[in-house]
Amino acid sequence: MIPFNKPYLTGKEAHYMYDAVYTGKLSGNGKFTKKCQQFFESTYGFKKCLLTTSCTDALEMAAILADIQPGDEVIMPSYTFVSTSNAFVLRGAHIRFADSRKDHPGIDEDSIESLITDRTKAIVPVHYAGVACDMEKIMAIAAKYNLLVIEDAAQAIDSYFTFSDGTVKALGAIGHLAAFSFHETKNIISGEGGLLAINDDRFSKRAEIIWEKGTNRSAFFRGEVDKYGWVDIGSSFLPSETIAAFLWAQLENLDDIQSRRKQHWNTYYEGLKEWAEKNNVGLPQIPNFATNNAHMFYLVCESIEQRSAIIERLKSNNISAVFHYLSLHKSPFYNEKHDGRELPASDFYSECLVRLPMYYELKQNEIEQIIEVIKA
Repeated sequence: MIPFNKPYLTGKEAHYMYDAVYTGKLSGNGKFTKKCQQFFESTYGFKKCLLTTSCTDALEMAAILADIQPGDEVIMPSYTFVSTSNAFVLRGAHIRFADSRKDHPGIDEDSIESLITDRTKAIVPVHYAGVACDMEKIMAIAAKYNLLVIEDAAQAIDSYFTFSDGTVKALGAIGHLAAFSFHETKNIISGEGGLLAINDDRFSKRAEIIWEKGTNRSAFFRGEVDKYGWVDIGSSFLPSETIAAFLWAQLENLDDIQSRRKQHWNTYYEGLKEWAEKNNVGLPQIPNFATNNAHMFYLVCESIEQRSAIIERLKSNNISAVFHYLSLHKSPFYNEKHDGRELPASDFYSECLVRLPMYYELKQNEIEQIIEVIKA
């Protein structure tokens, strides 16, 4: 059986978790939390980082920091995971769903401006498959209308965007705020886990308070105040030290993990490109402003029937392949709240995209087997 995903262990996770347990500091914001946060800040240029228990938590923190109030509008793609939307709906926002690009499941940047009203508060681009949205275009729109940009970079660790002047920035370092995931299906994992990246200094102090249940506890431990108390809203967003310790083992092996995944991605692409062209099947496209972090490899079929046939053929050969998101604007929860616009590209990806197995320990001969089954 070739599973769709298999979590990769570098070998040091248990050692570091043991270390965390026997230092007597388990509740979070200990040495492993600090090591991870410093790694992200120094490696990717995020101004301030806070580990969270999930990407969902990071998005919920971002919604609080953005001061989303009932009736505010937030623009995001319909083709995304429900957490992207839930974080803002929980604050009372109305979601203005945008369609996807025809050449990529990411948000259609050219559709954003037409969705802006006097109630719009934020734009939430989702870097699908770790491939950048056109952040130069999105940031220009945001600046024009004085909007916040919150990057949903759940899948986008170690991926970059190149601006027209040649400047290169890591995804998550461009918007005012950004959220990452370390769920077991991601490139770098901690079982569950996430990260809030803060790139606008006006949010840094408050983010730390929200992260610490609405208290100024972190400032107290740094000796900046003589006592701490309840100063704002917040929740228990920070993860335990065991989660951070697990994540640290992964970060130490980031380059090796990324190199192996890119090899897998390239093997798929080279093995399937001729077949895909003959059968009118789309392969992942990487725009010239983006890099590929090899988070996933997918096919875009002609029809739902073709996709179902491919999934069934793979299943009959003990290979697990899965489809991905269902358009949120058509979901049972939001269908009646949506403004009625058709979003054909989002619906097309919902019906026709299939994801192939992708994980560190996937073997070359297994990828070749998957390719041959598809071709057959």
